[in-house]
Amino acid sequence: MDASSPTAIIKVVLPKVPFLLQTAASHTLGLSSTSSKWDLRTELIVKFIRSLMTSPEPTPIGKQQRMTLKDPGIKGPIWISKITVSIPEEDDAFKTLNNAIDALKEGGEVYTPALIAPVEAEWTGYRAGVDKHRHRLDLSEAQHYDRLMKEVTSDITVLYFHGGALFLMDPASHRPTCMRLAKMTGGRCLSVRYRLAPKHAFPAALLDALIAYLYLLSPPPGSYHDPVPAQHIVFAGDSAGGNLCMALLQFILQLHRSSPSKPPTIRFHGRDVEIPLPAGVAPNSGWMDLTRCMPSIYANSHYDYLPVPPSQDAIKHFPKDDLWPTDPPRGDLYCETSMLCHPLVSPLAAKDWKGACPVWLAYGSECLTDEGRIVARRMAQQGGNVIWQEYEAMPHCFSLIFEHLPGGVKCFESWVQFMKDVVKGRAIETHGLFIAAKSLKETVVDVRKLLEDVSDKDVHELMMEARVKRSTGEEGEAKALPRL
Repeated sequence: MDASSPTAIIKVVLPKVPFLLQTAASHTLGLSSTSSKWDLRTELIVKFIRSLMTSPEPTPIGKQQRMTLKDPGIKGPIWISKITVSIPEEDDAFKTLNNAIDALKEGGEVYTPALIAPVEAEWTGYRAGVDKHRHRLDLSEAQHYDRLMKEVTSDITVLYFHGGALFLMDPASHRPTCMRLAKMTGGRCLSVRYRLAPKHAFPAALLDALIAYLYLLSPPPGSYHDPVPAQHIVFAGDSAGGNLCMALLQFILQLHRSSPSKPPTIRFHGRDVEIPLPAGVAPNSGWMDLTRCMPSIYANSHYDYLPVPPSQDAIKHFPKDDLWPTDPPRGDLYCETSMLCHPLVSPLAAKDWKGACPVWLAYGSECLTDEGRIVARRMAQQGGNVIWQEYEAMPHCFSLIFEHLPGGVKCFESWVQFMKDVVKGRAIETHGLFIAAKSLKETVVDVRKLLEDVSDKDVHELMMEARVKRSTGEEGEAKALPRL
């Protein structure tokens, strides 16, 4: 759907009017199972999105992708400066990433290395004193960057990775989120246009994320910015972007494990660049498990709009188009099925988080909550500093979607506060909260004991079982992805 086209919007909404009226009546009469937790606006939005994402027949992948890549234009209180990171003469980043991937294999995993490509990104800042209709100034990208920097008041640089199941969305779709982060932190965001599946399989997106981090640390000649100290950088992202945040962190940890006696370096545009940890990592509703095997996938589905894996007799295949199926065929949009349990594909599979920088993790009562719980628990048990927040009855990425909800506001403010704290060097102590719906009453939870009834051994077995099902075709391509 083209969100900028009134005709397209009417075509989508009009057939849903009876359903929306029925939903409103059910909520008003207290007949809905979620009416005690949600206001009417939230109920309508969640159930409308769910109805779009669970349509009976899946839409071709290429059409889905193109629908989410349309640029609505730049206007309002936002500065955007578009940049492209050129391909370095050296292939050190390529080799180093592939070495880490190979070192973390358990046996039998197969992938095709991705070559380094130019990486596009958008510097994003807050433009004060203009209304939402003000158009972008007719300036060069360098001039836009200079204007952006004149309004930056803090050291925070957010390296942002957008969500979209690793095959949808774009920095253009996430400009409002990055603008809001820039405004509230006083800093700036570099929002990365990483390569999307299925055309670009793992590890293309992760390689682009690494190149973006190198670009911040050691800008090539002609870049607009000065080198950014790692202690001023926070990795952040929503959903699939949260996956890339944590995969990039795990990659850096693997680099340090493989080079215990000296700081690891990667040669980039003529320089040996040290690869330190960032100040912090902050995934919002991060997608940690591409096998989607954890209990909350089903248990929390009534609060979420994400589709659950269909029953065996309902399994669908995406209609053929220019993007899918790939040639040669692949069992997953993002990677070979043999790679689904690799720590740089599914961070839930990572066993070793020792030495990580502070991490902030927030979820609703959503389909992905359990995978976040396990990652937070594992990190805390290994001595990491982890902030865990779980918001009762809230769906996936609620703080980005429901700006009107007090819980959404609270979550976003916590996200920002974490960024401020880690960049200022304030101590982060492991702490967990469960935040009740509507009242926002906080209950302290022990992060080290999250989801105690599911052991690490159980997680491994569940993931491996799910991988086998995917490999043998027991779960279809459209198992749990949006059918827009």
